Amino acid sequence: MILFPAIDILKGRSVRLLHGAYNRVTDYGEPVEMAKKWEAQGAEFLHIVDLDGAKAGMGVNSAVVKQIVQAVKIPVQLGGGIRTLSDIAARLNDTGAARVILGTACCENPQLIAQAVSRFGAEKIVAGIDAKDGFVAVKGWLECLPLSPFELGKKMYAAGLRYTVFTDIGRDGALSGVNVSACAEMTKQTKLQCIASGGVSALSDLHALKKEGLYGAILGRAIYEKKFSVDDALKAISSKE
Repeated sequence: MILFPAIDILKGRSVRLLHGAYNRVTDYGEPVEMAKKWEAQGAEFLHIVDLDGAKAGMGVNSAVVKQIVQAVKIPVQLGGGIRTLSDIAARLNDTGAARVILGTACCENPQLIAQAVSRFGAEKIVAGIDAKDGFVAVKGWLECLPLSPFELGKKMYAAGLRYTVFTDIGRDGALSGVNVSACAEMTKQTKLQCIASGGVSALSDLHALKKEGLYGAILGRAIYEKKFSVDDALKAISSKE
């Protein structure tokens, strides 16, 4: 299982939101410094979200993302406001991200997904599926659609995608425990390789996700609040317990 330390960028700063609310922000400092810190602790991949971009529908913090990519040797997956083929090309080519996450576009422009896979390859594109009270949330989690996250996942697999970041918004940034059953169900129902996001609060969460065969997990507030280190987490999932 791959662990992805998260760096959410708002107004050029590394932050965490509570339940995805833009008015419930904790500032953790400079994004580049956080990236270096997680890499030093053994991270193999970074998960970056341009929060301003998610609301604006365009890359707002791309310059900061590029600085991160240039400052570390590990790959970066990037989300936030990526909704067209030109957006994808810009994030991959200009910022240097290894792959991009499409969220709102998965719902509003499904044809784009197949086009993106054809042009950039399935390894470069990830479906960002965010759930709130059992429904898909879009546009920076500000709107909900009458659509099940599992149904959306099936459509994304059919369009050629193989990876998803699945977020339970109700648990995001709350240190309330990850929704293991929903993440496992996402993999089972859709066949997508699932990266669990939202609520990882203890090493036991990671053990549970690994037991269910999850492809990856995003680490957020738990590592920022020093509940455990990235190194601790890597050792936990590599153990045979």
